[in-house]
Amino acid sequence: MRAEADPRDELRGLVRSLAARVRTDAETGRPCSYLSRTRRPGGTVSAEPPPEAAAAAGELSALAEVRQDLGDCRRCPLHRTRQRLVFGEGNPQAELVFVGEAPGADEDAQGRPFVGAAGQLLTKIIEAMKLRREEVYICNILKCRPPGNRNPQPDEIAACEPFLIRQLRAIRPRIICALGTFAAHTLLKSEAPIGALRGRFHSYQGIPVMPTYHPAYLLRNPGGKKQVWEDVQMVMQALRAGKGADVLPAAKQGKD
Repeated sequence: MRAEADPRDELRGLVRSLAARVRTDAETGRPCSYLSRTRRPGGTVSAEPPPEAAAAAGELSALAEVRQDLGDCRRCPLHRTRQRLVFGEGNPQAELVFVGEAPGADEDAQGRPFVGAAGQLLTKIIEAMKLRREEVYICNILKCRPPGNRNPQPDEIAACEPFLIRQLRAIRPRIICALGTFAAHTLLKSEAPIGALRGRFHSYQGIPVMPTYHPAYLLRNPGGKKQVWEDVQMVMQALRAGKGADVLPAAKQGKD
């Protein structure tokens, strides 16, 4: 079993990544997607960092703090069999966050979410939405792989969920897409089948949640791709319209 990555090294990597993006922004006059969504007339760049850059730095810092607090997590038995923690990756200012179930073998080996066959399908779905992986944020309910990819256990979810909650609070997305049964049940506190939950927005602390089938399910059941495309089209429409909580029924907008 390979050595666990040092969380401090990951934090230093996050800071180096942000610094590199800021330098690129200043040198090219082309704002990076998660630092600024607008460009000044004539392509000029202010000598001072734009407010969006400060906001992105703050949100990246908030995520880094969550990762630091997670540390070399041993809060449940999964630490005994994992290779690497899989915290999450993507835009710290993402308008859209995908939440899956748990890392698989490829994710466990690389320490990154959704990099196996299911992850490749998720990337295709994201690209079909006219987005890039770098523009969204991707994470899981569990940060460690369950042995044999078995279903998450209640004690494992209970140990990991506080960190997921803090990730979502740091990012403050406009919409969350819950991939699969365990993600939907954990976020929505519902035991309804995913087939009954999908197809409409639900509320998680005032944030719209669109449950849909997990990409791994689609690999086994390609016929479900039609329903997933219907679900992500609703997400796309809401994002294009600049909508967030207002896609929810009025009675649910403030409901946790």
